[in-house]
Order: sequence, then structure tokens, then C-alpha cells
Amino acid sequence: MTEPLVEIYTDGACSGNPGPGGWGVRLAYGNHVKELRGGEGPATTNNRMELMAAIMALESLKRPSTVRCRCGCGR
Repeated sequence: MTEPLVEIYTDGACSGNPGPGGWGVRLAYGNHVKELRGGEGPATTNNRMELMAAIMALESLKRPSTVRCRCGCGR
């Protein structure tokens, strides 16, 4: 049996660097979509928010899956 294919879209940003920031995730599996979001302040970085989005996306998976990154990183 093959693992499900989950497409993950991520983004993170902050206002100022460092500054208050946030991250967002969209996971898509067939017709199912799940969205997650969060933020931190007052002094986080853009890189930290980008990484947090990817970490939270992977942590939210409930079973082994094949993941296709749609984060804009070019991979």
C-alpha cells in the first residue's frame, strides 16, 4: 500500500526583523484541506517563522505520508 500524498503550502513573515511575526500552513490531501496558523512577538525573525510553518505542518501529519513541498523554496 502506498503512502498518501499530502501537498504542504507554508509561509512565514515578520514585521521588522526582528519583530512580531506569524506563520501559516495549508495541507491538501485529495479533497481534504487543513489550515493552521500561529504567531509570535514581539521579537521573532522571518527565518524562524518560515521554519515554524514547516515544522508545524509536519507535526500535524497523523500517519506516514509522502509530502510535496509547495513552500516557494524551489524544491
